[in-house]
Amino acid sequence: MVDQLPNRGLELEMLHEMGFSSIDDLFSDLPEHVRMNEPLPLPPPQSEEEIIADARRLLGANRAMGDVVSFIGAGIYRNYVPSSVFQLVTRGEFLTSYTPYQPEVSQGMLQAMWEFQTLISELVGLPIANLSLYDGSTAAAEALTCVVRVHNRKATQKDTVYISELVPPDRMSVMYNYCQGAGITLKILKHNSDGTLDLASVKDAEGSCGVYVEQPNPLGILDGGLTQIKEIIGENTALIVGIQPVSLGLVEAPGNYGADIVVGEGQPLGSPPTGGGPIYGIFACSNPYLRLMPGRIVGKSIDVDGKEAYCLTLSTREQHIRRHRATSNICTNETLIALMGAMHMSLLGPEGLEHLAIRNMAACTIAKQKLSEIAGISLPHVASSHFNEFVVELPKSAADCLNYLDSVGIIGGFDLSRWYPNHSNWLLVSVTDQTKAAEIELLAAHIAVWSTLKEAVI
Repeated sequence: MVDQLPNRGLELEMLHEMGFSSIDDLFSDLPEHVRMNEPLPLPPPQSEEEIIADARRLLGANRAMGDVVSFIGAGIYRNYVPSSVFQLVTRGEFLTSYTPYQPEVSQGMLQAMWEFQTLISELVGLPIANLSLYDGSTAAAEALTCVVRVHNRKATQKDTVYISELVPPDRMSVMYNYCQGAGITLKILKHNSDGTLDLASVKDAEGSCGVYVEQPNPLGILDGGLTQIKEIIGENTALIVGIQPVSLGLVEAPGNYGADIVVGEGQPLGSPPTGGGPIYGIFACSNPYLRLMPGRIVGKSIDVDGKEAYCLTLSTREQHIRRHRATSNICTNETLIALMGAMHMSLLGPEGLEHLAIRNMAACTIAKQKLSEIAGISLPHVASSHFNEFVVELPKSAADCLNYLDSVGIIGGFDLSRWYPNHSNWLLVSVTDQTKAAEIELLAAHIAVWSTLKEAVI
């Protein structure tokens, strides 16, 4: 392998200083079967012209969400974002600004951050919000570790948090990754056959550090029973609620029914579904969690001249970089994408957000009605209220249905067997304000045709 090195003399000198005679000696602790002994299978060097041509060829294979009829959501949703958001966020003072450690030269950016926190706080009904986290999953996982830090001393179920069994496996994986190293035990809350939370299982969580549920839940169900959880678990057990922020234009803010921490994926406000990212996580809490919450907080104060001033406050970056003693391993945030959310909320205002939520819910209601009329198709949770999405139970596998719909140019939804393997014929159909009535009619017509086919679509 040494013969393949371009600067053999220098490399040999470096190896000698480390006490090795060859590259093979350097990597001798790696098993033979995991080593690669042949050259990497890379193409020959290309000119700039050739690279650009290749990039255009690859990008040309993509299809924009707006160019196809789509009913996929499952956590990322396509709402209309005003064009002014993109015009504003690409201004230099936002797009190129760096971490505002020097508040005296970052007042504009800090104020914009503070406005985001204020808007989130008002939206979820809690007094404190941070300046965002990486995404909804990391926000949820951080909430679990936060409630253990706050409640563990008083808990009878030490280091224990209860979470809804419907939490999608990708988010569940992040939660387990956070909790296993910290010695936190996760226990599962059961749901009823209609998709609502089994409140009897919530009683088991009394005395634990916290309970995590989602509203709407991952099946799109708006569960009225969640308003009773805080009364069941008591003040010494935290209630964490994961939200879809657009729904709060219509649905009661979790802070108003006892939530101690509210988290969620902020993407539906301000950001289109750009290939799954970039996105931002929402994190808001009540006062007992303020000092032990993750991330950054911007505060508003008065300077020596009596003028309004903004700065990062209440926690320092050093609080989050102390290895096992750190409050959190996240000491940053998604400023630019969070500001897009703030711009979107500001442009909508309370009435505009309500109107957006109504459009989402109306499209969902129409889609439920149309699909329920198809012979052989059922809606397992038809009696529940839904926001954005709902489950359709098919006579055959959801994967086969999606293959057929794809063949006619429709992205038909999400195969729920990817989350819940026992439900191979469950399809999660998602709609937003961007879903047209004609598209719903088209989906219903093609599912009706597919349901009559005897052979699977390859």
